[in-house]
Amino acid sequence: MLIVKNPEPDDRDEWQELWIENCAHFGATDMSLTVIDALWRRIIDPASVMQAWLARTESGSKSLGLAHTILHPHTFSLRMVCYLEDLWVSPDARGAGVGSYLIKYLTEVAKQQGWRRLYWETGIDNEPAQRLYDRVATRRASITYQVDTTR
Repeated sequence: MLIVKNPEPDDRDEWQELWIENCAHFGATDMSLTVIDALWRRIIDPASVMQAWLARTESGSKSLGLAHTILHPHTFSLRMVCYLEDLWVSPDARGAGVGSYLIKYLTEVAKQQGWRRLYWETGIDNEPAQRLYDRVATRRASITYQVDTTR
């Protein structure tokens, strides 16, 4: 059995271990400690629109996965919508249902808090994630565009 919780200040090391695994997997190995520290401050700030969620064993002994969400207004409704920006399960915990449990948990939070929807995107080549997402959500027919403003 799993439990999901918002991290507290004492959870920093476990959160950071999962976050660094996620970043390394996606090739973001140049993330500075300044950026990681700022992200952590956002996560634990109750006034921030960004939240984090940790999935743990029922005994609470170790975090197995994380989710980062951003709650924001929506132009088609007065209800908020939630973007699931990051979903990561430690490689040691893959195949145990941690990812689907996190999504189901967030879906319940969405219902309880009256969000219009929970949504996310994934890479077109991320087939393992797509297999999970196709089981727990409806695939949208949309294309994402991006303008890189850092150059």
